[in-house]
Order: sequence, then C-alpha cells, then structure tokens
Amino acid sequence: MYHAVDRRPAPATHRLSVTPEAFAEQMAVVADRGLTPLTTAELATAWRTGGPLPARPVLITFDDGYEGVHRHALPVLTKHGFSSTLFVSTGWLRGAYDEGGALDTMLDWEQVRELTESGTEIGGHTHTHPQLDQVDDRRLWYETLRCREILREELGRAPVSFAYPYGYSDRRVRRTVRAAGYAQALAVGNATARRSQGPYALERVTVRRSTGIEEFERLVEGRAIGRTFAADRVLTKGYAVVRRARGALRAVGRYGL
Repeated sequence: MYHAVDRRPAPATHRLSVTPEAFAEQMAVVADRGLTPLTTAELATAWRTGGPLPARPVLITFDDGYEGVHRHALPVLTKHGFSSTLFVSTGWLRGAYDEGGALDTMLDWEQVRELTESGTEIGGHTHTHPQLDQVDDRRLWYETLRCREILREELGRAPVSFAYPYGYSDRRVRRTVRAAGYAQALAVGNATARRSQGPYALERVTVRRSTGIEEFERLVEGRAIGRTFAADRVLTKGYAVVRRARGALRAVGRYGL
C-alpha cells in the first residue's frame, strides 16, 4: 500500500510517502523476485470463482490519488508492465468535484483517465475521506455512493473495488460498501491478503518513507511482517477499543439507548 510518491511531499503525507527513486528500486525488487502484479479486481475475481492466479501474485495499490502516482509511479509501472490499483477520494481530486481538504497536490481527471488507459484499476476511496466507522448512516451512504457515481461519470464505468480511508471499517461499514455496489474492499492490517479474510476485509502491508530496501524485500517475500509491524498492531488494537467506545456513545446520544 502506497500513498504519495514524491521527493518533497507535504508534511501531512511525508511519513506515508516514498521518493521516486525508492519506488523505482522497490519495483525492481518485485520484478527480480518474479512476482506478478495484478489488480484488486483480478485477485478478488479469481478467489471468488476459483479461477487461476499467476505465479507469485502481488497487489500494488495507491490510496487517495496524489499527483506523484501519475508523474513518478506510472512510468516505472509501465516500464515493468505492472498492473496496479489506485483508490481515489473523488472530492480531493483537482477539478469540478473538488471540495478541498486534500493533504497534498492531487491528480486531475485527465491524469486519472491516463492511468486507466495504462491498465491501472481505479477504485473508490470515498468522496471526502472521512473515518467511515465514525460517521452516521446518511453520511456513510453519501460517501460511498457519491464516489462511485462520480467515477462512473468520469471514466465510463463504475468501480468494483474499494479501500477504507485510514483502513477503518466495521460490520456496518462493510455492509454498506457491499450494498453500494462494490464487489471487494481493502483494509490495511499490515498482513498479507488471504482468501479467508473475505472479500470486504482484505489486508495490505504499508510502505513508508522509512521502509528501507532490505525491509521491503522481506515484506514482498512475506517474511517478518508480524515483527516489522508489531508496534503498529498494539496501537491499532488499543485504538480499536477507543473507536468502539466512541461509537457506543454516539448510539446512546442518537437513540437514547
């Protein structure tokens, strides 16, 4: 899972960004290891139907829709003939639907179309990038449906894959994403995706500014992932308790439970 690909990203995206040089080196590792990138839709379809997968499949995904994906990542992906999936927050992209709030320079719609033409799958990432498990039902429906409608209008087809902003979801969110028409969705989890996770909770591994090439090699080989992200998992479990408590308090306030 990538975010911004930039030499000088905005402070808000710096930790989850990679330099163009690091991205190129990492994709060379993917090629050298004989991994076969495919789109999220291709992986989910194969698992759903029992169809064949290529040797050593891997997903290369980008969240949010930062301009560097087109400027820096696309040429590298094209060089290797790699597929990828880009999950965009439609209200952050530059153009008619821009509602502000973006953390860095975003793609415009012409760039998104060029990515589509290159073979990149475009997935939904909500309209304005909220924490979906913290919004009410009306906002949840708006964020998932508005994103899908805009992508259909701009690209001529509705997205079938979705990624949860910040990786946060719960049963209500996953149920809504499915009802909105998405066939599969990605979380974070910092673990390899497995069929047993189900199509609406597939996990990914985060690539960050601090990810060195040796660590990246271990990650793509599926080695030491648990140890690498041990601290992250402790924080995630603790924060999950806090988030559930917040949700319960909102329910009390809303329904007088």
